[in-house]
Amino acid sequence: MFLTICLSLIMMAGLFLLLYSGVALIQDKRLFTSAPREVYEAIRPKEERFPGAHLLGWQLSLLSVLIIFYPLYYGAVDGIRQGYVFGQFLVRFLIMILGVKAFDILFFDYCLLCHSSFCSHFYPETAPVLGPHLFGFNKRGHLIQILILTVISILLAWICSGIM
Repeated sequence: MFLTICLSLIMMAGLFLLLYSGVALIQDKRLFTSAPREVYEAIRPKEERFPGAHLLGWQLSLLSVLIIFYPLYYGAVDGIRQGYVFGQFLVRFLIMILGVKAFDILFFDYCLLCHSSFCSHFYPETAPVLGPHLFGFNKRGHLIQILILTVISILLAWICSGIM
């Protein structure tokens, strides 16, 4: 269980690095399509924060994707070595994947989007439209993602338990 929680925390760090790379370094409006409509519309094109910022942002994004997915691989390999059965794999993957989703909802949406100046620091033009009223703007999307992630967890558990 300790390893599963550690792997989840690593995935969360990778997800935060991905967000930071997009918001602070890449600064391409197309990366904000999942933001609330009013925030998306308020964002204006930006100059590079410093020479090479966009390239660094894309490189960090690639690294963050690896940081997000490697713990799933490691968790699978460790489970196979430990002789996990389907239920054990399922619990591990559900904790990892749904834990990251909970982090997304609570930290990104509630803290960063609704109750901090994270976005307005990089995009001052969004300050008037940000606030607590935005929390839950994408409830339906989150519910669909939770269902899809649960199915993915079941498939991963099934595949890993069949490998043994």
